Formats: sequence, C-alpha cells, structure tokens
Amino acid sequence: SGLQVSRLGLGTLTWGRDVPPPQARALLRGFVAAGGSLVDTAAAYGNGDAERIIGRLIHTDLTRDDLVIATKGGFGVRDGKRVVDTSRAALLDDLAGSLRRLHTDHVDLWQLHAWGGAPLEESLAAIDHAVAAGMVRYAGVSNFVGWQTAQAATWKSAFPGRAPVVSAQVEYS
Repeated sequence: SGLQVSRLGLGTLTWGRDVPPPQARALLRGFVAAGGSLVDTAAAYGNGDAERIIGRLIHTDLTRDDLVIATKGGFGVRDGKRVVDTSRAALLDDLAGSLRRLHTDHVDLWQLHAWGGAPLEESLAAIDHAVAAGMVRYAGVSNFVGWQTAQAATWKSAFPGRAPVVSAQVEYS
C-alpha cells in the first residue's frame, strides 16, 4: 500500500486505565519528537478513553497530520464481559464512536479487532463501505491466526474495488 508509518508504533492499550492523560501527553509528544507517527489504539482500550486522549491531543499539542492513527473495531467489554461483535452494524457503530472520540473525520488504518461470529464477508464489506465513504484510508486485521488472515486477504483480493488487507496485527508478548 501507499501507507507510510514510522519504524516503531506507540501502543495505547493502557491509556485512560493505567496511564493518566498527563503521562499519555508526555509519551505522545516524545514519540512524535523522536520521529514516530504510528499510534495504535482501539475502541475497546480504556472503554474508549485511549481514543479520547488522542483526540484531545491532536487538537491541543499536535496536528492530525503528525499521526498515522490505527484503530480497531468489533471487540469490547459490556457488563464486564468480553464481547466480539463483527456484524456490519456493530463495526460501523464502533467506527462512528472512534471518529467522534478521536475528533477526526477519518482514521488511517482500521482493523477488525478479532475474528467474530458474523460472516467474514459481512465484516469485510463493512470495511469496504467505510473506505468508500472516506472514513477509513486502509484496512487490516488484528488477532487473526494465519488461516484467518489468509481467508480475509483472499476475499478482499477476489474482486476489484475491495480495500486490500494491508496489515495484520498479532499479539507478541
């Protein structure tokens, strides 16, 4: 793809939960000053607080163009339980919430946060819709195992006009 990112990305999983906003601000400012651009977040991180912090900072400390924002949809915690909902409606609701919290009209990279119970074609078509509408620039997957990533990439590349899978984010710890 044409997406250009820094060699290292800044993850925000703990922002708003373990990392308070003043500390997050210092981390993000230092990251950008050192040449970083890729900021990874998700609707589920801190129940949306990570995105809220980033949204405030791109209007007070940085400009939107300083960052390549990668966020994810389809996973969350409701009533204390992990919920994976990759239906079209849930994904587009997650994206609308992310854009609102981030105070931006688009994200650079939007990823399915997990393999879900909805038909994969429905989930991937929701991403295509978001790309066509200008809300998302590039598409990817997260927490998919190898065969799931291959199935998603194959479906996306089967017909012209579908947004290709340009990233596969896997947990490494």
